[in-house]
Amino acid sequence: MSAQLSQNLLLTVPLAPLVGSIVAGLFGKSVGRRGAHVITILGVLIAFICSAIVFQAVAFEGARYNATVYEWMTLGPLKMEVGFLIDGLTAMMMCVVTFVSLMVHIYTIGYMEEDAGYQRFFSYISLFTFSMLMLVMSNNFLQLFFGWEAVGLVSYLLIGFWFKKPTATFANMKAFLVNRVGDFGFILGIGLVLAYTGSLNYAEVFAKSGELVKLTFPGTDWALLSVACICLFIGAMGKSAQFPLHVWLPDSMEGPTPISALIHAATMVTAGIFMVSRMSPLFELSDTALNFILVIGSITALFMGFLGIIQNDIKRVVAYSTLSQLGYMTVALGVSAYNVAVFHLMTHAFFKALLFLGAGSVIIGMHHDQDIRNMGGLRKYMPITWITSLLGSLALIGTPFFSGFYSKDSIIEAVHASHLPAAGFAYFAVVAGVFVTAFYSFRMYFLVFHGKEHFHHKPFPGEHDHHDDDHGHAHTPHESPWVVTLPLVLLAIPSVIIGFMTIEPMLFGEFLKDAITVNAEAHPAMSVMAEHFHGAAAMALHGVQTLPFWLAVSGVAVSYFFYMVKPEIPAAIGRALSPLVRVMENKYYMDWINEHILAAGARALGMGLWKAGDVAIIDGALVNGSAKTVGVFAGAVRLIQTGYLSWYALVMALGIFGLMTWQLWPYLTGLMGH
Repeated sequence: MSAQLSQNLLLTVPLAPLVGSIVAGLFGKSVGRRGAHVITILGVLIAFICSAIVFQAVAFEGARYNATVYEWMTLGPLKMEVGFLIDGLTAMMMCVVTFVSLMVHIYTIGYMEEDAGYQRFFSYISLFTFSMLMLVMSNNFLQLFFGWEAVGLVSYLLIGFWFKKPTATFANMKAFLVNRVGDFGFILGIGLVLAYTGSLNYAEVFAKSGELVKLTFPGTDWALLSVACICLFIGAMGKSAQFPLHVWLPDSMEGPTPISALIHAATMVTAGIFMVSRMSPLFELSDTALNFILVIGSITALFMGFLGIIQNDIKRVVAYSTLSQLGYMTVALGVSAYNVAVFHLMTHAFFKALLFLGAGSVIIGMHHDQDIRNMGGLRKYMPITWITSLLGSLALIGTPFFSGFYSKDSIIEAVHASHLPAAGFAYFAVVAGVFVTAFYSFRMYFLVFHGKEHFHHKPFPGEHDHHDDDHGHAHTPHESPWVVTLPLVLLAIPSVIIGFMTIEPMLFGEFLKDAITVNAEAHPAMSVMAEHFHGAAAMALHGVQTLPFWLAVSGVAVSYFFYMVKPEIPAAIGRALSPLVRVMENKYYMDWINEHILAAGARALGMGLWKAGDVAIIDGALVNGSAKTVGVFAGAVRLIQTGYLSWYALVMALGIFGLMTWQLWPYLTGLMGH
């Protein structure tokens, strides 16, 4: 008999961070800076401990939970509820979200130490944790949408945290608007599901998936389920920053570094991956939707990686790495390897959070300079940051035995085993992306931690740099305080070992069996992989003989040669390929297209609707037109209503004469006829 999960235990997980957020946000001045970080960290710590208890019960005792916690509204047969669905997928997400959030909270003590908005920041990140937990724990579309929109709202607040910076306010508005585009598709997908199933509950919707697959979209011969799934995935494209809705994520680096790790590594951007995995019973029935997902993920994985090569801002390099890795997860979804997608989601959360926080530690040590061309040789000044960043980079490029190796190589194998039409292009994209990832990751690593020390006389001074001699010593790098380095060490541990420990139960065991549905006959990728899996150690040993491993080694070697041995070569290549470099520097002109074509078109359409609809029809015809009609009528009536008694007597006489004539006319015409 499986263990039972307590509803109170489950409620504690999201509510503990919410309480911390409320206290820090509303009573920040009363509790002070220390009180704000103590209460929020305590709330997230409680959530993590409870999540670990839930995970233990789910993984080792077979515990499951699917029930309504609160019924909000009933509209006829439709019930709108708050409820929890706890299975292997949810338990894993709860642990990842709370652990990474806990590390970010601790890290924030050191990173935001001198910031005036200290309490407000802690309130926001705790509120974000609550929102994400509500999303992943939901058992219905209503609660899913609440969490979905809540993480979007809090990300807006966090990206624009330094709201006095014009670039930050532009970035948070951009993130908000781009996500609204995706969310429009998302709510259309939910609307279609509701309209044809009559329910918002996952289990009830999935039970009717066999009926949905027989229906067509009204007025067309399109499969209804394909339309609904593509609409749902458009929501994921916004949240998980897939091409062409990826443009918000690099600009969101304008926010403080801790939120880069929280939002863009483990939580918000993975919401789309989680959602599609949760909806696997629907997506499995539509090859059209899966091919669409596969193409979008392939484009994102490869072409966003190219942009990481030319970035000089340390956080933007990691941001484009995130985009590329999200593309890898999406590719796995497209070939029905949902287990592999969430496995890479988990491993990526740890090493990407590590890389973001490591970048923040470097920024602290460099006195807020983020240009990697001004760094070099930091290895001896920041040993803890150096070794943890190296471990994170090795995990990112898929070094055998590191966590990223197991998940990334599994994605490549799954794509190779897929029979979908788009799998050929996807395989090229994910294999080529291995070299690209290794190249830009170690380009950043070498320029930051090795080579000549450029921070004494910075070739690219930034806005925070002082050129006064009195400040010369202030720019000597230094290791960050323990509240910054401790999270780095704690994140480095799972970045190395978590893949080795969990690949078998997550990919080929029972851990995700009841959370994810795969049609093995139509989509055999996972079953083919299971046949060739002989253990984590054997997979790593075999990995050194495969093409992806040697592509990764080549990427590291080429980056070392280009930037440590012959730095004039990349400069010469840049000059020779200047048109291509210009395209990449302008991010494929996607921002230009959005601002000058799509936004201009939307503005022109809006102006046309305003002039034709609002000004001409509503104001002109309905409001002002009705007023003019009344005025004309009133003017005519004024001609009759003179106020003179003689005029009224005449009108009365004429009226009586007219009435008498009308009444007598038939009689008179009869007499004339005779």
